[in-house]
Amino acid sequence: MKRELALIGLAFLWLVPSGELQAQQTADDACSVQILVPGLKGDAGEKGDKGAPGRPGRVGPTGEKGDAGDKGQKGSVGRHGKIGPVGSKGEKGVSGDMGPPGPNGEPGVPCECSQLRKAIGEMDNQVTQLTTELKFIKNAVAGVRETDSKIYLLVKEERAYGDAQLSCQRRGGTLAMPKDEATNGLLAAYIAQAGLARVFVGINDLEREGVFVYADRSPMQTFHKWRSGEPNNAYEEEDCVEMVASGGWNDVACGLTMHFLCEFDKEHV
Repeated sequence: MKRELALIGLAFLWLVPSGELQAQQTADDACSVQILVPGLKGDAGEKGDKGAPGRPGRVGPTGEKGDAGDKGQKGSVGRHGKIGPVGSKGEKGVSGDMGPPGPNGEPGVPCECSQLRKAIGEMDNQVTQLTTELKFIKNAVAGVRETDSKIYLLVKEERAYGDAQLSCQRRGGTLAMPKDEATNGLLAAYIAQAGLARVFVGINDLEREGVFVYADRSPMQTFHKWRSGEPNNAYEEEDCVEMVASGGWNDVACGLTMHFLCEFDKEHV
């Protein structure tokens, strides 16, 4: 039915003169809006030709891991790597065979070693003789006695204790301090050989009564050589010490005057 109506409309348009139709269309366009009605759906056309390939699509998800392929051929040798660390020292090898003897050396210069040894021996004898003579001079002429570390000088000048100490200090020493049996015996023999009866030594209790110390203020230890009944501080004024020729000690008044013994360190002489 719709198709038949469309055919009738087309026939009507064919019969109407084109001028009238255009005039009427112009008049209608001025006063109204033309409404276009879509026609009926036509028959399906023939299948067109195959179009050009489309653009590549997006990359799809990663597929599953495939099976391992065949082992490839061995490649070429690569570059040398870095030198490795030094290895530990190996065990000593077996000694090799002895080599042939070398050529004889040139003749040496004749040595006069016998004369040199003789000269050195004579010098040693002279040094020994000089040492002995020097010790004799110290003992006989200078009148001193010595131990491994000390030198002792008997001063034959009568002085009070304080003046005797100052005299030793001016000489670079101090009043003699017998701190052991060997030293005490040496000093006693020194006094006896000089023909003296007694001398001042470096022991006193000037700072504290009854507490005797040496001239360098070091305390007395276990060693002492007090005579019987000494020290007694007679008349309450005996604060200094004398040594008699037998080696015994006695406290006496510091104001007395007598000969005295000085002591010196060998390192400072």
